[in-house]
Amino acid sequence: MLKDISIDKIKHDAEEIFKEGGFYCSEAVVHAIRNNIAPEMPEAFVASASGFAIGTGKSKCMCGSVTGGVVCLGYFFGRVQPTTPTDPKSLQCLALAYELQDSFKQNHKVNCCHVHLKGIEVGSDEHTAQCAGFTGEMAAKTAEIIARELKLNVVHGVGEKAATAGRA
Repeated sequence: MLKDISIDKIKHDAEEIFKEGGFYCSEAVVHAIRNNIAPEMPEAFVASASGFAIGTGKSKCMCGSVTGGVVCLGYFFGRVQPTTPTDPKSLQCLALAYELQDSFKQNHKVNCCHVHLKGIEVGSDEHTAQCAGFTGEMAAKTAEIIARELKLNVVHGVGEKAATAGRA
């Protein structure tokens, strides 16, 4: 895991790969987090987010950028062995996932793609611009949460000469 991360670069990378059409929103969030925080994360983990695109299987329910972020939070803070619903690890992961989706809801009123895509053709320039913004926003918020919880050093900028900003 990298100890110095740039939230600006994570946001930029997620937006750009979505705009290029290389990944859907959910995949783009996981890809940006993997490349900029946890390069040891198996590439297959990006694939685990593929079905969440366009509101889970194109159902236009929960925004894929949010679910991509939740997948990442599960990677860092989730359980790998069965425990109980009161397990502190489980409760922490749920609280962090709530924080992420609530951030989106505070900024955009609802988490539902159906509402955000009403009257917008998927694949259009309008869709790409709007959803690239959502993708970058959720990649950045996910990175902020991870950095805060793991006490990673946050630097600013998207280039290699990012300036150190101190602890997250």
